[in-house]
Amino acid sequence: MCGIVGAVSTRNIVPILVQGLQRLEYRGYDSCGVAAHTASGLRRVRGIARVADLAEQCQREHLQGLTGIAHTRWATHGAPAVDNAHPHVSPGPAAQDAGERPARVVLVHNGIIENHDELRAELPAKGYVFSSQTDTEVIVHLIDSLYDGDLMAAVQAAAGRLRGSYAIAVLHRDEPQRLVGARQGSPLVLGLGADGKEHFLASDAMALAGVTDQIVYLEEGDVVDVQLGKHWVVGRDGRRAARPVKTVQAMSGAAELGPYRHYMQKEIFEQPRAIADTLEGVGAVVPELFEAAANHAPGEGAHATFQRVRQVLILACGTSYYAGCVAKYWLEGIAGIPCQVEFASEYRYRDSVPDPDTLVVAISQSGETADTLAALRHAQAQGMRHTLTVCNVATSAMVRECRLAYLTRAGVEIGVASTKAFTTQLAGLFLLALALARTRGRLTDEQEAAHLKAMRHLPAALQAVLALEPQIIGWAEQFAAKENALFLGRGLHYPIALEGALKLKEITYIHAEAYAAGELKHGPLALVTSSMPVVIVAPNDALLEKLKSNMQEVRARGGVLYALADADTRIDSGDGLHVIRMPGHYGLLSPILHVVPLQLLAYHTAIARGTDVDKPRNLAKSVTVE
Repeated sequence: MCGIVGAVSTRNIVPILVQGLQRLEYRGYDSCGVAAHTASGLRRVRGIARVADLAEQCQREHLQGLTGIAHTRWATHGAPAVDNAHPHVSPGPAAQDAGERPARVVLVHNGIIENHDELRAELPAKGYVFSSQTDTEVIVHLIDSLYDGDLMAAVQAAAGRLRGSYAIAVLHRDEPQRLVGARQGSPLVLGLGADGKEHFLASDAMALAGVTDQIVYLEEGDVVDVQLGKHWVVGRDGRRAARPVKTVQAMSGAAELGPYRHYMQKEIFEQPRAIADTLEGVGAVVPELFEAAANHAPGEGAHATFQRVRQVLILACGTSYYAGCVAKYWLEGIAGIPCQVEFASEYRYRDSVPDPDTLVVAISQSGETADTLAALRHAQAQGMRHTLTVCNVATSAMVRECRLAYLTRAGVEIGVASTKAFTTQLAGLFLLALALARTRGRLTDEQEAAHLKAMRHLPAALQAVLALEPQIIGWAEQFAAKENALFLGRGLHYPIALEGALKLKEITYIHAEAYAAGELKHGPLALVTSSMPVVIVAPNDALLEKLKSNMQEVRARGGVLYALADADTRIDSGDGLHVIRMPGHYGLLSPILHVVPLQLLAYHTAIARGTDVDKPRNLAKSVTVE
C-alpha cells in the first residue's frame, strides 16, 4: 500500500527520494510527502496530489538535503488531507501548536498501530499536541518522548510499546546524517550504496532501482541504524544481527507504457508472454518445480511433502482468492486431494481444526499481503508446517517464510486491478495439481504429456482471445451507462464470474455481483430486469445444457444476456442475447482463457466512463495493512 523511501548520502537526496516514490506509485496512494535535513533544520513538503506535483513543489521551495525520508500514503486513520499526510513531525512537548515550532523528530510509517488510542491518551499529559487524525503521529511523539541523545535507542524503546504492524523510517534534528528504521508486519529493506557514500531504506526494492541493487531484507522485529559508511541491524532480541546482502535486479523498465494507454491494458496484452515465461523450462511435472525457494528443512522437500500431505488449505485475498477457488476444482478433480479455500483476512479470526498433514498454500502477487502473511503465520503456529506459496516476487516475505514456492514470472504488475498476475497464478496452481496427482499415482505419462501440451499452447490461444477486443469494446459502450451488472458461471468457471465482477467494480465503480448460475432462481433472479446486464461464462463443458436453462430463466424475465461462448456451444445472438465467440473449448485450462475478455470488458467500460483505470479510488496495489 504505502511507500517508504529514505536515504543518507553525500549528495542532495531529494530527487532520489521523489524518484523512488514515483517507482512506488503503482501501489496506490492519496497523499505524499518528503522531509530532509537542511541547513535550517528538518523541513518537509506534503501534498494530496500526484508525486509529480510533489516534485515541482520541492523545486519551488528549494528543498535540498543529504539525509531525508519520503512517503506515499493510502488513508486508513484520517481522511486524505495535508494534515494527515506523511512525514509526521514532533516539535517536542509544549502547549503550542506543533506547526509553530521546528521539528525535532520526523517520521514516515506503513501499517496500523492497534494501540494508538491508548498512546494518544497518554502523550498529551506529557505536553504533546496532535495535529492529525493518524495513528502515525502517535509514534513520532512517542519517539521524541523517549529520546535521550540516541535515536536508535529511542526507536527501540518505542517499538517495544507499539502493537500492530509497522515499517518506519525516522530522522532526528540533532543527528543530521543518521536514519533509523524498524519493521514489524510491514516490509522494509536496506539498500547499500557504492563505496559507502550512501545507504537507503525502502518499503520495496523496486523504489531503489537504478540507485543500488545491493539489498538487505530486514526481518520481523528488526531495527536498523543507517549512517554514512556504516549500518547495523538489531534483531527483536536486542542483539546485533547479520542479515545477508542480496543482489536484486529491480525491473524498472517495466514502467514504460509503450503503445498502450494504461498499464492495465499493457498487462492484459502481456499475458501470452507472462504465461510463456511462467512455464519456461517446465518439461515434466515434478515436485522439484516447487522448490524454487529452497527454504525447506533437509528431507522435507517437495516430493516428501507431497507424499505426506492429505489435504490442501489455500489462503489468499481478492483476485488471488479467486485463483484459489479455481485451483480447488483442479486439486480435487485431478489430484483427488481435498481442498479448502479461505479468505486470509478471516481465517485466523475463527476457530478452525488444524491438521499437521495439510499443505498450506498462500497465494499473493506481491508476497507482502498483510492478511495472507498473518494467516500463513497463524497456520504455522497451529502446527501446519507444510507451506507453499505461489508468488510473483522471489524476494518477498512470503517466499522467505514458506518452505516451498512456485514463482510466477508475470513481471512487475503496476495496474491496481490484477490481470497477468492472476492468469500466471492459475498456471502455477494447475502445475501444482498435476504434481500432486503425479505424486499420488493419479496421473499417467500420457495424461501428463497431454496437459503439458495444452499448457504450452496457452500463449497462442490467449492471442486469439485478445483478438476479440473490438467486439468487447462494443459491449463496453453499452455497459458504460449501467450502474449494476450480474455475472454467472458454473463449475470451475464460477470463480471466473466472480473475478469478472470484481474487475468491473474495481475500475468502473459499477456495482457488480457474481453467482453460481444454478443459484439464480434461489434469489438473484429477483434483480433481473432489462436494465441489468447479465454476463454469462459459457464454455462447452459438461454443465453447458444446465447453463442454457439458466440463460432462458434470464431471458424469460426480460433480462439482457452477454455470453462468452465457446465456438461449438450453439449459442447464437438474438433478441436480448449478445454473443462473443471464444475459441474451441480448452478443457480444464478454459478459465485462463475466459477471464481475459472479462478483463477487457472492465477496462474498456472504465475508459468509456472516464475513471482512473490504473489507480482506482480507495484501492491500493500491495495491501500491506489489515
